Amino acid sequence: MKKKEKNPKAQMKYSVPLLSTLTGIERWVCVNIITLLREENTVPFMVRYRKEMINYMDADAVRDVLLIYEDLRSLAKKTQSVIQTLKKDGVLTVELETNLRNCRSADELDHVYSPYKKGSKLTKARRAKALGLEEAAGILMEAPHTLDLRTWVKPDTEGLSTVEEVATGIEHILADMISKDPETLTFVKTLCENSYVTIQSAVSKSAVKGQEKPTQSDKNQGAKQSKNNDIDKFSLYFDFTCNVQRIQPHQTLAINRGESLKILTVKVNIPDRVKSDFTRWCINSRWKPKTFLREELLAMIKNAIEDSFKRLILPFLTRGYRTKLTNTAEKESIAMFVRNLRQRLLVCYKHGCKLAILSPTSQILHTDVVYLHNSGRQREAEKLRHLLHKYGCSRVVIGNGTACRETESFFSDLISRHYFHPLEVTYCITNEAGASIYSVSPEAVKEMPDMDPNLRSAVSIGRRVQDPLAELVKIDPKHIGIGTYQHDVSASALKAALDGVVQECVSFVGVDINICSEMLMRHVAGLNAGRARSIAEWREQNGPFTNREQLKLVKGMGPKSYQQCAGFIRINPQTFNSVSASVNPLDQTCIHPESYHVAQRFLSLVGGSADQIGTPRLVECVQNMVKKSSIEELARTMDTTNETLKLIIDGLTQPPGFDIRQNFGQADFKQGIVSMSDLRVGDVLTGRVDNTALFGAFVDIGVGRAGLIHKSSITLDKLPPTQRRRSLVLGPGERVEVRVLNVDAQRGRIGLDLIRVLH
Repeated sequence: MKKKEKNPKAQMKYSVPLLSTLTGIERWVCVNIITLLREENTVPFMVRYRKEMINYMDADAVRDVLLIYEDLRSLAKKTQSVIQTLKKDGVLTVELETNLRNCRSADELDHVYSPYKKGSKLTKARRAKALGLEEAAGILMEAPHTLDLRTWVKPDTEGLSTVEEVATGIEHILADMISKDPETLTFVKTLCENSYVTIQSAVSKSAVKGQEKPTQSDKNQGAKQSKNNDIDKFSLYFDFTCNVQRIQPHQTLAINRGESLKILTVKVNIPDRVKSDFTRWCINSRWKPKTFLREELLAMIKNAIEDSFKRLILPFLTRGYRTKLTNTAEKESIAMFVRNLRQRLLVCYKHGCKLAILSPTSQILHTDVVYLHNSGRQREAEKLRHLLHKYGCSRVVIGNGTACRETESFFSDLISRHYFHPLEVTYCITNEAGASIYSVSPEAVKEMPDMDPNLRSAVSIGRRVQDPLAELVKIDPKHIGIGTYQHDVSASALKAALDGVVQECVSFVGVDINICSEMLMRHVAGLNAGRARSIAEWREQNGPFTNREQLKLVKGMGPKSYQQCAGFIRINPQTFNSVSASVNPLDQTCIHPESYHVAQRFLSLVGGSADQIGTPRLVECVQNMVKKSSIEELARTMDTTNETLKLIIDGLTQPPGFDIRQNFGQADFKQGIVSMSDLRVGDVLTGRVDNTALFGAFVDIGVGRAGLIHKSSITLDKLPPTQRRRSLVLGPGERVEVRVLNVDAQRGRIGLDLIRVLH
């Protein structure tokens, strides 16, 4: 439960205009999103049941707005905290408070606040102010004809002992004023935006020295070789320069990593023209004295402007560019993780088995260890044939880890010889990332207490082919093998994004509350670990739920929690063979209980009943009604919104047990094998995207090594119209047709060109 915010209306007034500007979202939508958030509504609930309020935005777009809103809230809180601290320290002035409140980023806030932090060295400007020269600086700008520097000289005071020291102190105060002025900072940023600003990286002296330094032993030689390998990974950036507006996210993250390892040195180059234009503008406009001034005083202003630019503004601009590039790269990297995870979770596989041998409902029938790659191959083959015939298995799932290709070759040979006849056995290869980590987790020990971790891993790999969503939610998303640069982005931001998309996928697919695991329940919108545990305990004590209303009886399930989760929870009568009068057929649909009264009225209007949900007769009745009257007209008649009525129509016409994942790709089961040595430049193949990175997409073409489609080859004309607006156009699981561009057998690299996306 979130803490109630102080004065939410005042905060919203401050947040909305800026949020709208930063996101490009209309103000009324921003107001609604903030209101829904404060009312503790989840993203899945907003996206499915409050479409009109958020102007039909998808989950990713809503999450982007919420992230920026949280950043603004964080900045506002930090600003207020800084102001209170400075007030307590007795250094807050009206001008300083105004400058702090005008800051639009954490970088700007830190720029203004840093000189006043406890433990900071007294800045040149503050030392000059302590000497009483702030008044003289004001006179220089307001009435320079009255300023006589000699009257400020105090021979026995350091910093005031000569006219030159007085002049220098005034220049430092003026330089500080210039560097903190919002209008000045806005102008210099505009100059930079219209200039060719570059980021440049080079190999560091320490890295070069480390490569050249001789070692004393074989052990040291090995360490040196390892270090050289690390350095070689960054060879592309040893002499790298790129416009900050064109640098790619993966390049930014690579440069940052190289810099943190002290392999690279990095700098931002701002053209000299920016300095000259800035100086001219300051002298002739913003920092032009109000009356005529003597030559020596004009020289002081020029010195202050140059000092401000070089010593204060330039470092601020450099930090700003580095922060902005890093934030952009992190956002793109996290967006890629989110997209990859969604695709991986929503892949629809049906009825697969592996050793462990699993039933179609994921029950463990048998576990064993087979040794396929030694002298007893024939004995192991006979053992496999016996097990497959005994349990009626026709699908073999092979993990893509160690000895994957040898295992694939083994099964391919047996299948080609019809060894398992009369069974038509096929196999598929699935990604086993995270299975070993899950196998020793507390959740796995609780689920399979007396089983060896290797066998738990086998069960997990098999289950993730039967129902990826139900199995993969047990694994920390960062261990599923999606995306790149996961250690170079904010861990908290990545976790929040991945947790959000898991919740979205689980909620939109829906869970059968009577058979789903406690682990899966945790990820339903409105639920958490505590509520999931309470539901599981209620189920154990009272038997299966017969309707959604019973959820209100569960400990910890308040009205808001029920509202958020109810539409994503299914009560399927076939699960518990109930003929109870309390069963409501609408409980097995995506229709939210808050709309049941509308659904019942609509059923009466079309001449149907709830127990006909998904039947051809009801589908025909609904279709005829929609043809006769438009959705808009029917919604008015029902006194509801268009989107709510569309959702009701979907719920009434979809067959019982409908799964949105059927719209996603099926797994590729194959009976042949192709080796990398068989590939030729120009070959046209089909494959499935295995993973995507910021620089392209990796495609499994069945040769044991994924090929890379570089992002430059993923052009709009090769994509279906529905995918052309995506920021990341390909995701795991999508089937593609590709052409082989190059094969580097020595380095194990395959270059591919995208021909088209297959459906």
